[in-house]
Amino acid sequence: MISLRDAALAYGDRTLWRGLDLDVAAGEFLVVLGPNGSGKTSLLKVLLGLRRLTAGTVTVNGRPPRRGSDLIGYVPQTKSVAPHTPLRARDLVRLGIDGHRWGPRRPRPETRRRVETVLRDVGAAPFADVPLDLLSGGELQRVRVAQALAADPSILLCDEPLLSLDVEHQRIVADLAGRRCREHGTAVVFVTHEAEPVLPLADRVLDFGGVRGGAEVGAA
Repeated sequence: MISLRDAALAYGDRTLWRGLDLDVAAGEFLVVLGPNGSGKTSLLKVLLGLRRLTAGTVTVNGRPPRRGSDLIGYVPQTKSVAPHTPLRARDLVRLGIDGHRWGPRRPRPETRRRVETVLRDVGAAPFADVPLDLLSGGELQRVRVAQALAADPSILLCDEPLLSLDVEHQRIVADLAGRRCREHGTAVVFVTHEAEPVLPLADRVLDFGGVRGGAEVGAA
């Protein structure tokens, strides 16, 4: 699903990582560790088609990454929602399916069914109609996982989704990604500082915390 060969990424004179050879197969759970500034989130940006490599090659499902690919679901870092945001939980999930369409419209029946399914799968159905700014951090992150899964992606990229969550919600969010990997054969790349909740789920670990500019891939 994902392949990098002799990949390097630099910002000006500062090299984040280089010489990276990495393959992530369908149904594989890769945990990415490393200190702030080591290039973990930047790796996801490369896979999302938001940033180009400095050197080397990268392919996603055999092709160069591109923005807005339906193959990829993305769970961002936990962020607060502005007060009075006029969106409910189900509205955010629906954007994961038809957010590229503009203008007011009634969701199609198949879209409504898909939204209900993913909300139920992540345990968010009880607060589907609650405004986003009234959700707790753990509830909001469940909804963001649902949004990432709404289009049934083959690859799930998670960027520090456990930040600011208590231990119980960290476990819940990590388990949602692990279940998606096991039950649907989705390739998961999970960037985190909180290793304990996800290491039991990992097939391999990519550690950017070694020698500056390098990276180490190993079994979990």
